[in-house]
Amino acid sequence: MNLLLFSEADRTGDNRIVITDRRLRHLRQVLGSATGDRLRVGELGGLMGTGEIVEMGDRRAVIAIGLDQEPPGKLPLSLVLALPRPKMLRRILRTVAELGVGQLHLINSYRVEKSYWQTPVLAEAALRDYLVQGLEQARDTVLPRIYCQRRFKPFVEDTLPGLVGDSTALLAHPGPYPPCPGSLAGDTVLVIGPEGGFIPYEVAKLEEAGCRPVSLGPRILRVENALTSLLGRLFH
Repeated sequence: MNLLLFSEADRTGDNRIVITDRRLRHLRQVLGSATGDRLRVGELGGLMGTGEIVEMGDRRAVIAIGLDQEPPGKLPLSLVLALPRPKMLRRILRTVAELGVGQLHLINSYRVEKSYWQTPVLAEAALRDYLVQGLEQARDTVLPRIYCQRRFKPFVEDTLPGLVGDSTALLAHPGPYPPCPGSLAGDTVLVIGPEGGFIPYEVAKLEEAGCRPVSLGPRILRVENALTSLLGRLFH
């Protein structure tokens, strides 16, 4: 945890916060923090700064805070991702927050198993928890926006064209397509399918919506590896 994140509910007035949950355990058991120690803090959706521990006990820590720093900016990116299996989704949510993705659309696909949509990972509290873990790692305070699009065709026909607009819209897909470009500066929409890619019908619909297929080469990558490779290439 490189940044201790807190919310309005943790405030006690006079620029102090009280921590009682897993963050307290992390302070005590991982960081070995004690009264008088200073640490980096940030308010969810707000500023970052420093804090000083003024009380450290078994059940709570009281921290005096001073906030004077803006969080890092988000990538100019709208990420569209075929819903991965739950175990991978957990890792991807952390990665999305770490890398500064502003919004993530989780979509259905022929190769997405129906059971994936029933995972507890998609519950609001679980989504928030995994995203917060990514923000803590990257020293950011602004949660990505998550949208669950359970029907492929309505999303591609009704929502995606407006999302694309004047942006550069790329579909990362296995096949004999041009290499993925690098170092983009403008607004970008990036679509990544399930492992093995979208079926031909879905590729055609995505192209109709304005997405241009690109390739990362002959190797078939796991979704999480394709994601980090693509973002590193597009926005390094």
